[in-house]
Parts: sequence; structure tokens; C-alpha cells
Amino acid sequence: MSKKLAVAILNWNGKNWLEKFLPSVVQFSQNADIYVIDNLSTDDSIDYVKTYFSSVKIIKNKKNFGFAGGYNEGLKEIEAEYYCLLNSDVEVTENWIEPVLELFEKNSEISAIQPKILSFTNKKFFEFAGAAGGLIDNLGYPYCRGRVFDDLEEDKGQYNDETEIFWASGCCFFIRSKDFWEQKGFDERFFAHQEEIDLCWRLINSGKKIFYTGKSTVYHVGGGTLNKQSAQKTYLNIRNNLSMMLKNLPFPKLIGLIFFRLCLDGIAGIYFGFKHGFPHLWAVVRAHFGFYAQLPGTWKLRQKYQKDNFYQSKWLIFKHFL
Repeated sequence: MSKKLAVAILNWNGKNWLEKFLPSVVQFSQNADIYVIDNLSTDDSIDYVKTYFSSVKIIKNKKNFGFAGGYNEGLKEIEAEYYCLLNSDVEVTENWIEPVLELFEKNSEISAIQPKILSFTNKKFFEFAGAAGGLIDNLGYPYCRGRVFDDLEEDKGQYNDETEIFWASGCCFFIRSKDFWEQKGFDERFFAHQEEIDLCWRLINSGKKIFYTGKSTVYHVGGGTLNKQSAQKTYLNIRNNLSMMLKNLPFPKLIGLIFFRLCLDGIAGIYFGFKHGFPHLWAVVRAHFGFYAQLPGTWKLRQKYQKDNFYQSKWLIFKHFL
């Protein structure tokens, strides 16, 4: 009989991560079914799981669909009331599941939840991808409680609360399965990066809530697939962020804000070029053309209603850098 929660780990040539972190998932997830969704790996990671973790179920995708498509394909094979989409480079802790399920049971309007996400390499500090819950400013820049751009806070218990947020991190993303499929899952055109923010924005536009709980803690390595200095990551983040805004912003704010963001991206591209080299400048250019190429399809995906009060901070980039 299937359990209420399915923990789904997306894998692509990640044997090293599975060796390091799958034991903690198995040890502390007795009340969940555990799955590894494999994106057509060419290493022996699946053989490793079969050999040492017979209780873990394996789903094999026909190709590498990326993060978004990989989960969309794999989750079709999983029956559960709740999904936990868990990165392979995450160490979970005792009692990491129970507070999340309790919060779901308390409030039927909550669609997605993330736990406290700390750094595996420096466990006193929050981790870049999610920290203590995702927010967004009036220009569409994502940030987190505990992390603004590259500045990370030390965990001193200041975010041990349970509170509504704007987006939950894809590195440890709990969601009701019915809400995931009502939104048709992730936007597969994103491939990777910010697809979870887009999904949360669509859920909020449909009247649902996203929450954070500080009663559950996990530790994330980060950069297991694309490190922070990757030009491809720069490309995906900028292209996907623009497409996400076009899809989810209310129309009166749309045109001016998109134009302003394109200008700011140009400035950022010059900065990236000086700081990280020409590939990052070129990544910004490619991202804009990628956004233009997706524009007709993105426009068709706009929902009937868009929330007007989507942001929690104003002009974050100027406050932070200037």
C-alpha cells in the first residue's frame, strides 16, 4: 500500500551524491516511500541503489529531461497525496518530515512547503538555494529570508517560525500532488532553475498558499549540477526569470517592468563580464534571445488572474548594491 508521502530524488550521474546522502534519507523517512527518478544516467548510480537500497524504488526516464521535465515525467509513475522533491545533494535530519505533514493537515489552502535549508559545508549558515523561505521584490528578483543575493545569514534561531512565503526551494520542495498536476507541473521549457518559483507563483495566482516551517531542517551542498560560477546557470536564471514574469505578472505592470528588467540585465551582463569573464556576458545576451524565442508560447500560458501584490520588498537590487 502506498504511503501518504513520496520522497522523489532526481538523479543524473549522481552516484557520489547518492552514496553520501541517500543513507540519511532512508534512515529518517520511514513514513514515506522513497523513489530515485533517473534522467538516463551513464554512470552506475542506479546499480548502486539496487545493490544497497532495495527498499528504494527506481523510475527510469527515457532521456535527460532536466529538472523540470525530469520530475514531470517521473512523478507520473508515483501515487501519493504529497510529493517531496529532494535534491540528491541534501542531507536530511531526524523528524524532518513530520512538521511539514502537520502543517499541510492544518491548512488545506497550503499547496507547497519548504523546511529550513542550511549549508552542508558550513552548518551554522543558511544555504543559497532557499534558506528560510523564498520571497520576490517588485522587479521580480527572487531572494530569501536568510539570503539576499550572495549574502548569507548565520542561523541564530531567527527563522524558527512557520510563515507564509512566496516560493519554496526546489532543493527540498513539498507539494500536494493534486495541486502539482492541476498546474500541469513544472514548465518544462525552463529545463532547470526558477521553475519552482514559477510553479509557486501560478499556485498563488490560483488562490493557494506557500509556507515555510523552521521546525524541519535539511542541509544542502548546492551546485551539484551547475555551480554558481557557471555561465549556463546565468543563462537559465535570466531567461527563465523573464519568462516567469511575462507569464505571471498582472498586465498593467508587465510592459514597463519587463523593459526595465531587460535594461538592468544589460548592466548586469557588463558587470558579469568584468567579474567572471566574457562567457557570462554572452550568457545574458543568449538569455534575452532565448526569452524572445519563448515569448509566443509564454504568452499563451498566462493565467486568467494574476495577483497584484506579489512582492514583499521594493527595489531590492538598488538597496543592496547601492
